[in-house]
Amino acid sequence: MSDDVLLNTDLPLPSFVKGKVRDTYDLGNLLLIVATDRISAFDVILPCGIPNKGRVLNQLSAFWFDQTRDLLPNHLVEVLDDVNRLDAYLPQEKRFNYPAYLAGRSMVVKKVKRLPVECVVRGYLSGSAWEEYKQSGTISGLPVEKGLKQSQELPQPLFTPTTKAESGHDEPLSMEEVGKLVGKAIAEEIEQKSLAIYSYAQGYALARGIIIADTKFEFGVEGDKLIIIDEMLTPDSSRIWETELYKVGQSQPSYDKQPVRDWLAESGWDKEPPAPMLPAEVIDATSRRYQKAYERLTGKRL
Repeated sequence: MSDDVLLNTDLPLPSFVKGKVRDTYDLGNLLLIVATDRISAFDVILPCGIPNKGRVLNQLSAFWFDQTRDLLPNHLVEVLDDVNRLDAYLPQEKRFNYPAYLAGRSMVVKKVKRLPVECVVRGYLSGSAWEEYKQSGTISGLPVEKGLKQSQELPQPLFTPTTKAESGHDEPLSMEEVGKLVGKAIAEEIEQKSLAIYSYAQGYALARGIIIADTKFEFGVEGDKLIIIDEMLTPDSSRIWETELYKVGQSQPSYDKQPVRDWLAESGWDKEPPAPMLPAEVIDATSRRYQKAYERLTGKRL
């Protein structure tokens, strides 16, 4: 395993939550989120990481937070490009020798109440939506016009919220069910904001030769104000395609962990822990995909 792959963090700070990819620490009224290079597939964390994946997720989320701040506030306080900036958020007695890996892959964010809903927006017919459509002619139980093909752009983007499962698979939610979870007014607002942000991001990406086929957002509430949180429009949370390679009627090559899924599917693994170690060429191909997505969308080198 290369020295530049970060699988775990161990900071002398109170742990807030450890997710599949991110380690989050409690700073009091704020949180420190560190995006590691861990990768999961089929709901299992793999024993190897993807070089620079965490930096891509962190920097791309920060990019989109900045791009969409006029549409909706977000939880970002500061991206830690300089690790010593953490001094500003810790009292003297709690400061420590900050590891260099924090630079570029961590951010300080507001601590807010997270809404228990995955806000999925679909602009194209792919993935589980395509499987459901083939069987029943619906997407998340919603009727859709007949005769659509795999990967085809939908007549209009659909808001298809799901549960936010701690383990296993998320389950579809109706708007009535979302209303019961978060209140009718907030349910309507997260639908409207999700569609508005997706529409903006899709237009931005298309101008750069990129299709955002679908994505998922997470929201929180700061006082009585809705804000967007977690990650945003990354290859982990979105299906991202290249316009030059796009062909209706088939699956599309994606800027994400598709090489990982493909290799695991062909390996004979039963999708139960522990997952097998990936070959070096699959790790390298996946790392290049993440970095290329960042460069194409931001116009910058990582």
